[in-house]
Amino acid sequence: MDYSPEFKKNFATAYLAEEYERLEKEAIETREAVGTDEGLQVLAEEETLRLRARQAAILTEIEQILAKEKEEEVRPSSVVMELRAAAGGDEASIFAHELKDMYQKYAEHRGWKTRNIDDLTLEIAGKGSYDALRYETGVHRVQRVPLTEKSGRIHTSTASVAVLPIRDKSKIQINPSDIEMEFSRSGGAGGQNVNKVETAVRLIHKPTGVDVRSSSERSQLANREKAMQILVAKLELLHEEEEARKHAATRKAQIGTGDRSEKIRTYNYLQDRVTDHRLKESWHNLPKLLAGGIDDLIEALRAAGTSEAAQSPEA
Repeated sequence: MDYSPEFKKNFATAYLAEEYERLEKEAIETREAVGTDEGLQVLAEEETLRLRARQAAILTEIEQILAKEKEEEVRPSSVVMELRAAAGGDEASIFAHELKDMYQKYAEHRGWKTRNIDDLTLEIAGKGSYDALRYETGVHRVQRVPLTEKSGRIHTSTASVAVLPIRDKSKIQINPSDIEMEFSRSGGAGGQNVNKVETAVRLIHKPTGVDVRSSSERSQLANREKAMQILVAKLELLHEEEEARKHAATRKAQIGTGDRSEKIRTYNYLQDRVTDHRLKESWHNLPKLLAGGIDDLIEALRAAGTSEAAQSPEA
């Protein structure tokens, strides 16, 4: 790694850059002060070697700092979980809300901060949150007898989950002219504390049709910034899904493609069982799982994802 004056512009490396330049100046002064005295020349060479060794150590330290910064840039600072009711009508909507509650309770158990961005959109912030939840993207299926079903017929419904990593910096560039913006009022629970000002923001990315709504913040500006964060994350996920489909043949050993259309898990109430189709494993005690006790399931997915030992979901 070569020295660059740019290191002085980085707050994290500025003090090291200044020390590097001080040592460089000292090395030059040492050589200039020697003259023709051979004894002093030997001493000067030894001193110069010492200074150069110190400079090399400084460059190594700068390289480590910059590498860490680069990793933190791409490392998600939080995740947004977007849930949507799919097939199954009202029962699908109920199931989507139950999944949201499950993830929120799991996150709170882990000591992470949670916040409702919108009705079925949950933000989770905490170290390791993305690594833990990244494999939850996909279609979740529930099989049970609804309370309104008088004949006792088993009903199957689905909800989709998208896990969106929120990064401090993104490679996705959005043209402002591609965004359509809508404003509405944010309603409180049970109709209480309804804002008289249109603070809720909805963004539509016209080229893709992707839309995002944020109503959790108190101001229109804050909701717009939050919605833009999520929009960028959704476009990144869309890009990743497209890339995954291109290379699907080479991903058979990995845990799915992260595609929201993949059926990844079934929650069977009659058998008190949750089955993950990628791992081909099941866990019992549904009440505990839906109360946020999904630690074993999450850890199994993380282990399989790391080793790439799990098979793709069943068709």
